[in-house]
Amino acid sequence: MKLRHTPLSIPAHGVWLDGMLAHSPEVRALALYVHSSGHPPLDQAPKPLELALQAAGFATMTVDLLTRHEAQHDADAPFNVPRLTERILDTLDWAAHQPSLVGLALGVVASGTGCAAAIRAAVRMPEAFTSIACLGGRPDLAGAEPLRAVRTPTRFVVAPDGPEAAILASAYPLLKGGHDWLKLPPARSEHDQEALAAQAACAWLGRHIPRTEEPDPPPPGQAPATPLRP
Repeated sequence: MKLRHTPLSIPAHGVWLDGMLAHSPEVRALALYVHSSGHPPLDQAPKPLELALQAAGFATMTVDLLTRHEAQHDADAPFNVPRLTERILDTLDWAAHQPSLVGLALGVVASGTGCAAAIRAAVRMPEAFTSIACLGGRPDLAGAEPLRAVRTPTRFVVAPDGPEAAILASAYPLLKGGHDWLKLPPARSEHDQEALAAQAACAWLGRHIPRTEEPDPPPPGQAPATPLRP
């Protein structure tokens, strides 16, 4: 499956968010990856997460929830969870108006404080997401009430001996909807750790893609019905 990579500028309450869409007409679903941990160049090589999702048949849309100016000059910007939540909702609104994306099931992968924003967005628009995978991050910053209220199936992917493990362990019991805790095995390198996390996120999103119903096959000896022409 050959994917077309398109740089994005998504309007969000007076700012423009940078992103990258990898899409093909043959994809089976859309994976939205949101983060708030910096501002990598859009033309960098795809990360293990994107490659794993694309190999599994997903279109991928990676969106930085911070502007370049915020990432460079505002240390508090990544922790403004209400604003990050609004930006995810703006991203969903933008995607809903793209003909090539309409009708695709949507799963979300988040890292950093984007995890908290993704959970709050799922509470606000429960019909929008099929699943959420939090790669470490700070889902606890969503707050106790949103964590209890979210019903979108949510997986916490936890690195071994990661600095956020204790925080994740305190937030996880608050989840009341479908949820899963997955602790990754030790890895030999940071790249290998990213690959393991990518596989865990990809498997979770793939598990929750709605199955399309296929028409029943015709009885033996009967040709398939053809639609009537006007």
